Amino acid sequence: MGNDNRDRSDTGFLVQGSILAAASIISRVVGLIYRLPMTAIIGKRGNDFYGTAFELYNIILIISSFSIPLAVSKLVASRMSRGQTKNALRVFRGSLVFAIISGGMASLIVFFGADYFTGTLLRTPLSAIALRVLAPVLLIVAVVGVFRGFFQGLHSMVPSAISQIIEQVINAIVSVVAAYLMFAEGLKVGAVLGDPDAYAAAYGAAGGTLGTASGAVAAFVVMASIYLLYRRVFARKLLKDHSKVTESYRSLVGVLIMTIIPVLLSTTLYNVSGIIDQGIFKNVALSQGYEARQVSEWWGVFTGQYKVLTNVPISIASAIAASCVPSLTAAFHRNDTKSVKRQISIATRFIMLIAFPCAVGMGVLGGPIMMLLFADSDNTSAMIMMTGAISVVFYSLSTLSNGILQGIDRMRIPVTNAAIALVLQTVFLYGAMLVLNLHIYAVVLANAFYAFLMCILNGSAVSRYSGVRVNIKRTYLIPLQAAVVMGVVVYLVYLLLHALTRSNAISCIISIGVGAFSYFILILLMRGISKRELYSFPGGSLMVSVAERFGLL
Repeated sequence: MGNDNRDRSDTGFLVQGSILAAASIISRVVGLIYRLPMTAIIGKRGNDFYGTAFELYNIILIISSFSIPLAVSKLVASRMSRGQTKNALRVFRGSLVFAIISGGMASLIVFFGADYFTGTLLRTPLSAIALRVLAPVLLIVAVVGVFRGFFQGLHSMVPSAISQIIEQVINAIVSVVAAYLMFAEGLKVGAVLGDPDAYAAAYGAAGGTLGTASGAVAAFVVMASIYLLYRRVFARKLLKDHSKVTESYRSLVGVLIMTIIPVLLSTTLYNVSGIIDQGIFKNVALSQGYEARQVSEWWGVFTGQYKVLTNVPISIASAIAASCVPSLTAAFHRNDTKSVKRQISIATRFIMLIAFPCAVGMGVLGGPIMMLLFADSDNTSAMIMMTGAISVVFYSLSTLSNGILQGIDRMRIPVTNAAIALVLQTVFLYGAMLVLNLHIYAVVLANAFYAFLMCILNGSAVSRYSGVRVNIKRTYLIPLQAAVVMGVVVYLVYLLLHALTRSNAISCIISIGVGAFSYFILILLMRGISKRELYSFPGGSLMVSVAERFGLL
């Protein structure tokens, strides 16, 4: 009975993480769907302006407040595990003040520095319009992050999941409508100033970012409402708090900042590579004689199509990592080594079971997927997806390992690892562009190389400091082998269906479904997962029932 309880406790984070992962997938799918009409409206150049604004926005967001949810969840979880409910509430209140200050300063910097960031640094001056629209979002997202971190620290991912979905739905609707209206306005402005196509794309991109702002406001309303409803429940927990230690707001904010700094540095280094990549790529490509329009379109495909698609499976790893942190922190502070090792093993296997088939599927169907979703039959776009699909595995694993190290209080290690990987990636990118002349493919390969280095460095640290020994065969080799066989099946099914129907959409959708089912069967036949382990996964009971019906268990 004790072991069963411990197993349920150790896999509870996976269920909560899967709730957040499901919300992330839904959000990403909604995001993918609305990007289709938006891309049709603003074009590849518009995607360049939109992507440039978002790269800069993301970096400032990371510096100002992206690490707040994780830090708050970690601090709240550690205090709740010791029965210090009042101190957990003080963490929340102190974090709100910090978020308002940091988010407000970031908003002002972005608004007034937009021209310098986009024009001087990234050679894309018309992106300043979209970036200014995003400036106030930094304040809103910072505050929303505190609410999400608070509930995640209480081991509840539901509020974050609900707010994410609503945020993305509002974002989708407003983005498409605003992009359409602003694109038309940009044509008028461009007719007066010259180059109407460029101004239309820039104004359309700004319309897309207006959707982001609207979604952030919606998320704030949802999280604030849930918190107000929860206050009565939390008040009862406060009455049961008989701890004698009351932490001052000054000390709590100090602890918050000290928790944020290593997370901030590692996340910043982890994501600043996008800005560095863009700066190097555009400057080097232009100096090599490529036309500005061609360079802009290449980057538009990379940031507006390739990264949007690969971020869908990677978001699962982000969600599991977010749920890992409070759970691992609680187990780590209890000195429950067995629980820590078990949680790390389960999370790693779960991520790899998803990442490998996604990577192989995107690699095999790179061209058909680009055609299906973006009506893009350009061979370069297909090759970008096929070349960079492997990064799904590397980014998923490195994202998870970042969260694991933060959960076991080894927060400085991802900072060092990210710095090392960033330097080596920059050297790799320069070499691939200047020596091999790989233009946009150099960026794709450099991204995969960076994530691969993070996997190696972080994985070594996780093993060293947690003592976990992951089963190589069952965690990596069997999912890889099953995914490769699945890839062959998917490719053959697609070729057969396309020869019969001449329809890319029908062939692509059916082959993806066949691939998912065949992968599930292969994993069970290859003993990649046991019945007991399958039960621990979200929806495990249904999967066990299906497997037993077909005699696979």
